Amino acid sequence: MAGGGVRIGADVGGTFTDIVIELADGSLDSTKVLTTYEGPEIGILDGIGQLAEANQVDMADVDQIIHGTTLATNALIERRGAKTALVTTEGFRDVIETRTEGRFEQYDLNIVLPTPLIERKDRFTIAERINARGEVLLPFDDGAAARVISTIAERGYEAVAVGFIHSYRNADHERRFRSLLLDALPDISVSISSEVSPQMREFERFNTVCANAYVQPLMASYLFRLQSELQHRGADCPLYLIHSGGGLISVETAAAFPVRLVESGPAGGAIFAADLAARFGRDRVLSYDMGGTTAKIALIEDFTPQTAKTFEVARTTRFKKGSGMPISIPVIEMIEIGAGGGSIASVDALGQIRIGPHSAGSEPGPAAYDLGGAEPTVTDANLQLGRLHPDTFGAKTITLSPEKAASAIDAKVGGPLGMSADIAAVGIAEVVDENMTNAARVHAVENGKDLAGFTMVAFGGGAPLHATRLMDKLGLDELLVPPGAGVGSAIGFLRAPFSYEALRSLYTRIDDFDFVAVNRLLEELTTEAETFVRSGLAAMSASGANPADPAGPADVELVVERQVSMRYKGQGWEIPVRIGAGSFDGFAAEALGGTFTKAYEEFFGRAIDDLAIEAVGWSVRVASVLPPVAVTEMLGASGHAAITGQRSAYDPVGGEVVDTAIVERESLAPGVAVNGPAIIVESQTTTVLGAHHQAVSQADGTLRITRNARRETS
Repeated sequence: MAGGGVRIGADVGGTFTDIVIELADGSLDSTKVLTTYEGPEIGILDGIGQLAEANQVDMADVDQIIHGTTLATNALIERRGAKTALVTTEGFRDVIETRTEGRFEQYDLNIVLPTPLIERKDRFTIAERINARGEVLLPFDDGAAARVISTIAERGYEAVAVGFIHSYRNADHERRFRSLLLDALPDISVSISSEVSPQMREFERFNTVCANAYVQPLMASYLFRLQSELQHRGADCPLYLIHSGGGLISVETAAAFPVRLVESGPAGGAIFAADLAARFGRDRVLSYDMGGTTAKIALIEDFTPQTAKTFEVARTTRFKKGSGMPISIPVIEMIEIGAGGGSIASVDALGQIRIGPHSAGSEPGPAAYDLGGAEPTVTDANLQLGRLHPDTFGAKTITLSPEKAASAIDAKVGGPLGMSADIAAVGIAEVVDENMTNAARVHAVENGKDLAGFTMVAFGGGAPLHATRLMDKLGLDELLVPPGAGVGSAIGFLRAPFSYEALRSLYTRIDDFDFVAVNRLLEELTTEAETFVRSGLAAMSASGANPADPAGPADVELVVERQVSMRYKGQGWEIPVRIGAGSFDGFAAEALGGTFTKAYEEFFGRAIDDLAIEAVGWSVRVASVLPPVAVTEMLGASGHAAITGQRSAYDPVGGEVVDTAIVERESLAPGVAVNGPAIIVESQTTTVLGAHHQAVSQADGTLRITRNARRETS
């Protein structure tokens, strides 16, 4: 099938669905539509239809559609998944409830731990046992399995999660139970931990397989429904999903392992920021993505987002590690808080303004949308402060109502605190800005980083409104707002490689290194990851979307990255260590110990002498090769922007309402400068400059924002 060189990215968020179309000449067009909760595919199809019509694109000319969604995340947070059972080893029924005995608030006597995803009445056990070396200690009990399967059938479970002790070393018992279950109930959804997350630490592994099973029926139904609707409309091309690690996977893989989609939308944003960092040669970047529901902050060094093997969903206590649901899959590491344009402002019992985590979403949305919302939100505050205006708001289907925004702020925040709507709006804006600033600081500290010298990249519909304030609070010297910032994550989808990361636990010590087992495992992981990637490239090639290598997907060059998690004996957690190509022998094992020592010194400042070094987890990431990025030099100011209007807006630099210039972003030629206080308006987002900020338009349309020393001292 020959394609028309058109690609589409679709990002479903909690408030807006962003659609980006890349035409055959490389140009982009985009739109935002409100997310449709009753059927997320409705918003996607409407947005794609709008862009196809506006650009006279036949759906048959589309080579590739890449999708990211918060559906799996929202289902976990809101507990809207399938009726799910957990089947585990006898004696381990309560692992997901007893957790690790860690306390995220050490001195809180009344601490409330997160509720497990699957209740105790839905957890069942089977007599079987495998040890940490993969040896069978207790044979699998077929009779007990039959009784559990009978109970599952009687109670009408839709999905089953299977997690046996040490199945990451020997999956025979998990596969045996799955076979018996499917023989009896062929239509039930089954997830086994040895495939979903073959890693040590049963609490994290069991939680991950439970999460996968819990959302699998919902996600599979949604993904295949979307695929069918796209085909019905003439898009006979592959549909891919962006996974949490920042690569592409097929619909079939996503339907089987939907837990890998939990951070799919934010991952696209990190890729977008990393691409911009590479183009401007910024090797230390703070990625700041603020949409309608949440704000996401990630660190990017050497043009690559930081990654992790575990993360938490649905934290019950703000910023607190351990207060959420652990998911052990490869993920781009970031911190995510309930601080979006739709985040609801309220007053607590102590008379303090609180923002989020609840959001007005798209239904009914902020009060200013005039769609039935009555709760004040961050968007309402920005409208009240003059940063947003009905005439320049980017969403074509929404006409902002200043009266509704003021009424909501006054009723729920200003009135209870005895202040005007204007002052209450300032309080809302300052609180949400401080929340996001604190999140950035916490994330940097947790990763052992000092943000001095970092460049911020702001995108998402809300980030450019708040970015200069965060820049000042964090003491950063440079802020970049790229073109297409309002739909940055969806653009990031189009910049992502086809990739897959395979991982598995295997314990060995450096002074007693098991070369045979390690070499065999790395070979198996490489084959597994490469198989996923080449199958995806084959589908892309068939659609005409991947013509780069005439030899075909079987021979196309791939990037292979290998990593091992290591620690000193007696430690409870590991650090990641990159390893090169080739097999291990005695010399390679000794060199690995030296590599770990250097990495440990970088993390903690000093190594530890005379302690054995252990390797416990291995991973192989295989990715398609992306085209090289040309580095662009930053332009200085060589002219001043034409001001198209003026309005009163609050400037936090002086703490007062001032006359503020209005500038159309589309009118900015390369090198043209905008001095604050100013508001730069465009479709889909708005950039706010304080009195001491200056923005200079770059060759590609990116805004480089710095503090203007002359204005700052005046």
